[in-house]
Parts: sequence; C-alpha cells; structure tokens
Amino acid sequence: MKIDLAKSEIIHFVGIGGIGMSGLALIMQGMGFKIQGSDLSINKNIERLKKNRIKISIGHNKKNINKATVLVISSAIKKNNPEFLAGKSKNLPIYKRGQMLGHIASLTKNITVVGSHGKTTTTSLIASIFSKTRIDPTIINGGVLNSFNNSARLGNSNWSILELDESDGSFLEVVPTYSIITNIDREHMDYYKTMENLKDLFKKFLEKVPSFGKSFICLDDKINKEIIKKLKIKNYYTYGINNNSNFQITNIIQNKSFSKFSLKILLPGKKKHFIKNIKIPILGMHNIRNATAAIAVAVTIGISAKIIKISLLNFKGVQRRFNKIFSFRGSEFYDDYAHHPSEIKEVLRGVSTAYKKEKIICIFQPHRISRLRDLKKDFTYAFKDADQVILCPVYSAGEKMRLGFNYYDFAKNLARNSKVELFLVKDKNNLAKFIKQNIQGNEIIIGMGAGSISNWMREMPNLIK
Repeated sequence: MKIDLAKSEIIHFVGIGGIGMSGLALIMQGMGFKIQGSDLSINKNIERLKKNRIKISIGHNKKNINKATVLVISSAIKKNNPEFLAGKSKNLPIYKRGQMLGHIASLTKNITVVGSHGKTTTTSLIASIFSKTRIDPTIINGGVLNSFNNSARLGNSNWSILELDESDGSFLEVVPTYSIITNIDREHMDYYKTMENLKDLFKKFLEKVPSFGKSFICLDDKINKEIIKKLKIKNYYTYGINNNSNFQITNIIQNKSFSKFSLKILLPGKKKHFIKNIKIPILGMHNIRNATAAIAVAVTIGISAKIIKISLLNFKGVQRRFNKIFSFRGSEFYDDYAHHPSEIKEVLRGVSTAYKKEKIICIFQPHRISRLRDLKKDFTYAFKDADQVILCPVYSAGEKMRLGFNYYDFAKNLARNSKVELFLVKDKNNLAKFIKQNIQGNEIIIGMGAGSISNWMREMPNLIK
C-alpha cells in the first residue's frame, strides 16, 4: 500500500510510545511518510520504533517539533503539553490519532473492531484468519501479536484490519466497511459523562457502515441489544449464545489447553448451515465470543470454513492476554491486561472453568484513580472466581486527582463481597516477599492491570531468587 507523498512533510507523533500510536507510526512510515515522535520514557513500543529507524525524543519539548509539518497527538496528551502548544502557535495541522487513522483507513476496504472489551483479541483472531489467505491486509492492533511480534504490519492489498479506540470518541473518524461491536460497558466516563452519550456514539458508528458493508453485533450484550432496537438500518448480523443470533454458539467445551464450540449459521435468504468443532487455544467464554465475531466476518467475506478452522487452531495469541510468564515451586504465573470489573470477571471465570482443582490467586493493580472511583463497588464483586487477591497500590497513569475514599475500607469490601482472602502489598519488592513466603505449589497466579504490574510480573523471577 505504498503511495506517492510530498517529501517535505514530517509527521511528529506526540506520545508515540502508546501501543496505538506506535502502530500507526510504523504503518505510516511503511507507506512512505517521514515519521518522528516523542514520549516521556522508553518502553518496548519505542524500542520497536527505534529498530525501524524512527527518530524518537525522550521528554516533551517544543524543540522536538522544529522541523515537523504535521502533529499527531495521543488521547493521553494534555492541552498544556509544550509540543502541542508550539504546534498551535506555528499553525501546524494537528490531528488526534483516531482522525489520522481515519485518513489511512479511507484508502482501504476495512474491518474495524470496537467495543469496551475484547477488541485486541478479536482483531488478532481476524488477522490470524486473513494470514492463511491470499489477502495481505494492513493490521493496526491494540496489542502485540505473537505471530509477528508487533502491533502493526503494512500489507500489500487494499484491505486493512483495525482496532479502534473509543476512549475519546475518535472512532467515529473512521468510515467502516465491516465493523464488529463486541460489547458496551461503563468505561471512559471522564470523556462521555453519561451512558446515554456513550450509547449514542456507538449507534452513530453503526449507522456509518455503508449499504454494501456489514456490522456484526454481539447479541449476548445487554447494551448492544438496546442499541439494535434503535437502529434505522438493517445491514448487520448478530452473534452469541443467544438463540436469536445469526451466528449462534453451540456445543461449548472448555479445558486447560483449548476451547471448543460449533456455530449454527442462519442468515436472511440463505439455508441454515453449521461449522462444527472449532478449536481455539485460548480460554474463556469471552474468547469464544471473540472468535465467533472473527468467524462471522470471515464467512461473510467468503473465506472457507476449512481455512477459518485451521487458522484459529494455530492462533499464536496476543501479549498481555493470559500469557504464562514463569513457574515457581510448581505454581504457574500469568500476565493479563484485565483492568475493568467486567474483564476481570470474564478472565477469572474462564480460568476457573478450565483449571477446576488449582487455587487461583489474582495480583491486582487498579489502573487510573478515575476508573477506580467510578467503578469502586463493581470492583469489589469482580473477584468471586478467585480464591485469593493480592491488592497493589493504585497505578495513577498520570492522574493528579485524589482517591476520595479509604483504600483499606475498599480492600475490606472487596474481600467481603468477592468472598476471597485478601492481602495488601505496597510495592514489587513487598510482593516478591509475599510470594516467597506463601506460594506452595499447584496454584495459578495471575497479575492483572493495565499499569506497571506487567513489568512487575516479568521482574519477579529475579526478585524471588
């Protein structure tokens, strides 16, 4: 998908280290754009960018944009950012990531994935299916795909597979050809303020899908069903365990190694047919739904059931989605991105179903003060499928606001409402000490959160020696 471009344009990404920003930067570099960027600190995403010879400045400074002609800003960038202010004073074109992604998507036929939870895995499953066809799509994902150790890849066809970010409403900047809505939950209320505003934007997004396109909506989700009733368009299919789904999940089997299910497919004007014995090497009902969404769009586009089943069976997974990190004294340690009560429930339910005899311990690091305040009660009920919770300090993600309640009282409520043993730790060294003193074997330990907990889990083998 190489295009001719003005060689004088230099596009500067403010906050380039985010998973979405870094992926878009890589794709645009591959298309022929001159790319540079800045962020507060080095991370794995920035290391990948440097390997691709993208110029990176650590720290935000107006000097970083001296030669830039266009700015792309992350949703995390504040209005007092020196590069943003300098760009405004120079009258540079300034775009949010979602706006720039919309411009790139307009050059292709696209499959977009939106929703509160499951976007990254669903996008990855679609990419896995496409990898076994002659179609070579551009992929921009919200997580690192293990199959090519990156979150983005430039393809050679006029297709793209895109995970969209609903956190700031910018997903409306993309006009989808095919769209998937996994679910809609109370999330990003700092932007949306009310659930009605959130639902309204998802409805607007669905109504942007053209008549020759199609949306795929999970019918198991309560809010999705509410939105469907208000839609004026009919160019959508539904999926889920719900008996009224166009792609209905049946014959579910779950164990430690894989999830297995079949699909009954009933589409308007077509004969009922089945895809039987689909196996995916990932756990949980939420991932069965994610796989069904990927299958639904693949079937609609015309990819054969044989290719679909083979590609899903060989799915390599996504980093930070129940990935095993290490073993210690016969116990297994995993890393997972779950940071919302609904995500935590789904992961723990899936692990509890697959690992029936093992003790399940969740090391949880709350992410963002605003999220914890908004969903405080929901969090206390989210750990019912765990046996023990180790609660870490809140990862603020740069938020300066006060917590506004007693953290110890929150911990007590969590232990009572989820019926778990609960222990508080103050840092990673304190966590390592707890693990050395308490892990006995035959346990599943899952680090959960969107902050520094992932790094803690990866550092743990050295800390517990």
